[in-house]
Amino acid sequence: MRFQLTEVQRALRGAVRAAIGRRAANGSSWLVAPRGGAADRYSPAPLNGTARTGDSQHRLDRDFWRELGELGFFSLRMSEADGGAGLGLPEAVLVFEEAGRALVPGPLIATHLAAGEVPGAAEGEVVVAAADGRLVEWLDEADVVRRGAEGAVPMKSVDPLTPLHRVPAPARTDPVAVLLTSAEQLGTATRVCELAVQHARTREQFGQPIGAFQAVKHLCAQMLVRAEVARAAVYAAAVTADRADIAAARLLADEAAERGARDCLQVHGGMGFTWESEVHLHLKRAWVRAQRGGDATESEELLAADLAV
Repeated sequence: MRFQLTEVQRALRGAVRAAIGRRAANGSSWLVAPRGGAADRYSPAPLNGTARTGDSQHRLDRDFWRELGELGFFSLRMSEADGGAGLGLPEAVLVFEEAGRALVPGPLIATHLAAGEVPGAAEGEVVVAAADGRLVEWLDEADVVRRGAEGAVPMKSVDPLTPLHRVPAPARTDPVAVLLTSAEQLGTATRVCELAVQHARTREQFGQPIGAFQAVKHLCAQMLVRAEVARAAVYAAAVTADRADIAAARLLADEAAERGARDCLQVHGGMGFTWESEVHLHLKRAWVRAQRGGDATESEELLAADLAV
């Protein structure tokens, strides 16, 4: 199985990365520090309003959401006859990987899955929320709510950029949603590896970059290995669309994102927890994503059943 990206796939990935990057280049303050703190200069995600820990008063940047719609983020897998790009899961995985890498907030997967069924979702004019496992993300900002989110109650989220509600009964797990979540986790795993290497090259202790120390080298090397192993699994699952392959990709991507973000924090030390740094946000987002779709236990059981056949 070959995983060399085509020209179209590389162009698509570059367009999504550029669209997100333009928001940062324009000086948009996409992240607001909690409890009235100073706004973070880094712009990992489009967010308007004041974000406070434990506060659901988040507001999605609707202009950016429409930009994503115009770019084809939500209509990517719709047929050309229906106004979509007519692409498949491999391309969807690439764009969701970029979204994960940039910490783009909002119910991206729910809106993407609703494109073609919910009017306006494909164009980014409508925000769609859906129950995924026991969680519903961005329920208060949704124009349309789907898939058994009745009776959802607000809960405190560890991720200040992902307001959550909890439903009493778990919703059915969609394998495509699991795969796209894995792609987002892969984006985080890639980004935290980059951040750790950058910091290791520039931060000095005892007159030399900390990257010269063996322990830091090992952390960075392990992060890279986990990210690349997860990449192979996620890309393979996007090609086969097999439930067992998706389960394996989910387990590897969750591990790469969560352990990678923890190791990146280790490399950064205390400054990785500050609001001037995006590192802790990647860890918190990875924790939230890992609870989607029945969490890792469901994937472990599915994969074990497949291997036992």
